[in-house]
Amino acid sequence: MNRIFSGVQPTGNLHLGNYLGAIRNWVRLQEDFDCIFCVVDMHAITVFQDPAALRTSTREVAAAMIASGIDPKANIIFNQSRNPSHAELAWVFNCVARLGWLNRMTQFKEKAGKNKENASVGLYAYPNLMAADILAYKATHVPVGEDQKQHLELTRDIATKFNNDFQVDLFPLPEPQIFGTATRVMSLRDGTKKMSKSDPSALSRISMTDDADTIAKKIRKAKTDPEPLPDNKDGFEGRPEAANLMGIYAALDDTDLDAVIAQYGGQQFSTFKQALADLAVAKLGPIGDEMQRLMDDSGHLDAILEDGGQRARAITQPILKEVYEVVGFLG
Repeated sequence: MNRIFSGVQPTGNLHLGNYLGAIRNWVRLQEDFDCIFCVVDMHAITVFQDPAALRTSTREVAAAMIASGIDPKANIIFNQSRNPSHAELAWVFNCVARLGWLNRMTQFKEKAGKNKENASVGLYAYPNLMAADILAYKATHVPVGEDQKQHLELTRDIATKFNNDFQVDLFPLPEPQIFGTATRVMSLRDGTKKMSKSDPSALSRISMTDDADTIAKKIRKAKTDPEPLPDNKDGFEGRPEAANLMGIYAALDDTDLDAVIAQYGGQQFSTFKQALADLAVAKLGPIGDEMQRLMDDSGHLDAILEDGGQRARAITQPILKEVYEVVGFLG
């Protein structure tokens, strides 16, 4: 079976955009792939993290995966730092990747901004660790969004160069796993901006841990315009909030936008918002409740992550041994 590797940073405060854009799709991958899901806490420390907050966020992401339907027995769920193979292979890849390749990484430029001289070496070499995350398991497919496509291309370049340098066929060239149903969720306060945990307004996002009343309140307060809902897709022109709310409904209802337009087009926002609130509560409420239950039992959650780490190491250690033999290390 083809193998999926997917990682998510423990940034805390997971929201509807994380769920619809990634986590829900990972749940569906279980049917067709050997899946490894990693909370990439080593990537997180490329910028400073409060240690206590990092531990909490790591557990929160793991809880979100499990509460959303990822089976930790059928798949591997672990946090990255539990498997030293990631860091060990990343060093080898630091010696394979070229400076010119990393200099072209647009995400480093965006994150470092004008103060790139003060950015950590880890932030600069982040793509090499990402390549190690994937190739340590000889993963064949990686779910990627638009902002990660360049990093996956670098992973393929590193795999190709390693294979060519040592005249081996050790690493596969992982393919992007693109989801036709991936949803780009925008802010509830500004339909032109992506939903984000960093937005100062809590009303801009629906957090995965929000209770039913909070979810309904945020949807009722979502920004709209005075016109009735569009009755065709052309009607979304210049109406980003209408497009966002109807798109969210389509994603939560697992239907297409045309069906939502056919049902609600021409109606007032007030009627539609009530329907959207009911749907969101029905879909997200149970997930939030289960997340909270899991996070209240941190010992159980940590045991799942430790078991996942052991199973992850069992896969990567023979692969890393193979790499070391190819490179010429003794031992």
